[in-house]
Amino acid sequence: MTTADFRSGFVAVSGRPNVGKSTLVNRLVGQKVSITSRRPQTTRHRILGIRTAADSQLIYVDAPGVHHGGGGNMNQYLNRAAAGSVEGVDCVLLVISVPGWTDEDAPALALARRQTCPVVLAINKIDRLADRSKLLPFMQESSEKMVFADIIPVSARTGDNISTLEAAVMKHIPRHPAQFPADQVSDRSDRFMASELVREQVFRSFGQEIPYAVTVMIDSFRQEPRLIRIEATILVEKEGQRAILIGKDGARLKEVGRRARLEMQKLFGSKVYLGLWIKVREGWSDDARALRSLGYGDEV
Repeated sequence: MTTADFRSGFVAVSGRPNVGKSTLVNRLVGQKVSITSRRPQTTRHRILGIRTAADSQLIYVDAPGVHHGGGGNMNQYLNRAAAGSVEGVDCVLLVISVPGWTDEDAPALALARRQTCPVVLAINKIDRLADRSKLLPFMQESSEKMVFADIIPVSARTGDNISTLEAAVMKHIPRHPAQFPADQVSDRSDRFMASELVREQVFRSFGQEIPYAVTVMIDSFRQEPRLIRIEATILVEKEGQRAILIGKDGARLKEVGRRARLEMQKLFGSKVYLGLWIKVREGWSDDARALRSLGYGDEV
């Protein structure tokens, strides 16, 4: 293969919240680049996941889920980030999930319909479908929503049909030199990933006990000879949330720290020391200036 035959391009992964976009991006990239949890709107930032092969480089754009807009500054930011993720891409990968289309899919579908580039539909979570014969009518219903370049049923969790999906996307990727180094898998820094891994464990550990008004600031990130030393602050909006996060004798916060540290060691390939603190800052999630200072809005 000559250099002229190499393909490289951007693929926006779009869909409603909690449809499995980040899990799918991680599967397509072959490495964790986006955090995941069962809670909708876990993804808050636009993140690039980069998969480089001998003949191609696919750059997947993971972004917040497209949803019916709320009035708060955070909701407005999330929808702007979601809409901005499809701008200038070579292909849109719209993700829905079994058992079928819902009203919550409508904003993402409307965004996909406005695009001039090809749109591939991925029907995710087919591992949850006991009767696979239901897929055919579901695919037929999907084809009537808009003209999709391809409709591919997949399971991001198990990897079922992922290679077929990747081949369907590749058809729309132009001949172009690689746009990132071959060993780069994301455009985000280790410092950013550390903050995300802490937030992931907060969401996974507390469910509905802690609302979405939680973010994480990395106070220091130092690479030492034998370990990475990280100090981080979890920001909440109410004193009661702080008490829940700490738990009796600090047990719950210690468990969040332990799980986040193990994920960091797996990602960074190094021993990690993680110090966690909690701070109350009322109303930060609806304060435009506070959001900007915390890194929300850099990419929109």
